Amino acid sequence: MTSSGTNPDTPPAAGRSGAWETRSGAWETLLPAVSAPARARGRALQAALREAVRSGRLSPGTRLPSSRELAADLGVSRGLVTEAYEQLTAEGYLRSGRGAGTWVGGAARAALPRARDLAPRSPGAVADFLPGTPDLSLFPRAAWSAAQRGVLAELPHHTLGYPDPRGLPRLRTALAELLTRRRGVVADPERVIVVSGVAQATTLLGFVLHARGVRAVGVEDPGSPEHETLYASAGLDAVPLPLDEEGLGIGALRASGVRAVVTTPAHQFPTGIAYSARRRAELLDWARAVDGLVVEDDYDGDFRYDRAPVGALQGLDPEHVAYTGSVSKSLAPGLRLGWLLVPASMAEEVVERKRTMDLGNPVIDQALLARFVERGDYDRQLRRCRREYRVRRDALVAALAEHFPGTEVSGIAAGLHAIASLPWRYGPAGRFLASTEAAGIAVRALTSYTRVPPPDDVIRLVLGYAHLSPSRIQEGVRAMATARGGA
Repeated sequence: MTSSGTNPDTPPAAGRSGAWETRSGAWETLLPAVSAPARARGRALQAALREAVRSGRLSPGTRLPSSRELAADLGVSRGLVTEAYEQLTAEGYLRSGRGAGTWVGGAARAALPRARDLAPRSPGAVADFLPGTPDLSLFPRAAWSAAQRGVLAELPHHTLGYPDPRGLPRLRTALAELLTRRRGVVADPERVIVVSGVAQATTLLGFVLHARGVRAVGVEDPGSPEHETLYASAGLDAVPLPLDEEGLGIGALRASGVRAVVTTPAHQFPTGIAYSARRRAELLDWARAVDGLVVEDDYDGDFRYDRAPVGALQGLDPEHVAYTGSVSKSLAPGLRLGWLLVPASMAEEVVERKRTMDLGNPVIDQALLARFVERGDYDRQLRRCRREYRVRRDALVAALAEHFPGTEVSGIAAGLHAIASLPWRYGPAGRFLASTEAAGIAVRALTSYTRVPPPDDVIRLVLGYAHLSPSRIQEGVRAMATARGGA
């Protein structure tokens, strides 16, 4: 039927009430009211109009059709529509003026659903010593903005299409040069894969290993709980392997039967030790003997304060070591940019998995990081961060010496956290941690990173300091001492 009202399923005729007709969703909400029983039809129409306003489907300022037009379109009497308009006007949902028509009023506001933010955040503690977070205020906004303007001005149109899943050649070349120069890796741009951080690199390797029949991977104990979680997502069991003062225990590694192991040899997380030269050689000997894979997570290898950074393990045997890192500690984790260097024997499989996973990382972000590296901005950022973090490390050591005399501090030669072993008199560990938590101090014990807690009851704290100013570090350690009755 036509708009005369003989077919309620037909939308309004074009050209009569543009503001209304463009909201077909609002029109459809009124149709069920038409099929209501005759006695209930008026109430149903009012309820449908009221809900359309409440939900936001009819937004404030929307002009409604005249009562005559809407009655014809819905196939109901004009009196029914007039009554509905009058009732909702009286309630404040609609407004009208003589000769001005009927409009949706502004009194009702739709209850829009809230988008929750599940991003990890600081616990809002009196003092937050949780490790793993850089100082995000050091992000080089001016230099990054300048690089972005340059990239947008020079980027050819064709590069905005789907990229090489390995990453833009420009960025892979820049990263290969950077990593060769700074970390001593063997970096062929053809085997550099741009990833969304170390987490994606780990998952990619896990999927490829699983496809090859691997069902278990060794992980350091104590170590990062993220490694276990990420490999589990790829179907691999994590086998905890103990550490000694030189690094991962080779005897336990051989006895485990695994053929892949993830390590943090430059600055082990969380103990802070650097693998000894002997242990690095033994680890590679094991990989060659079993034709295995060592995954090197170089999460903060650039941050060494008292001497030159230890070179990457991958540089000694690139065919048995997969190397990964990111800008999460040097720039910001929110950029979600990292790299993965893989042995030639698994390069094609990893690239194919990367392609099916996300078709590659955002092109503009890649070009931006490439320019940032090429122009020396990344090196300048690293130098700036290293200066700042060294000052903060020294502030932490001094604060611990003042408020917890006798504390042994280790793992301070590199990285963004330190291990503080407090004297016995501040124990037992459980009571100390309970008192700090009650005082609103966020701190984590070394035992929370291991499946096999040590037999002693020494208080060993993993203290992150990079995100704290020297004054906040001093205040936080003082608050911790006050909570437990320290010096």
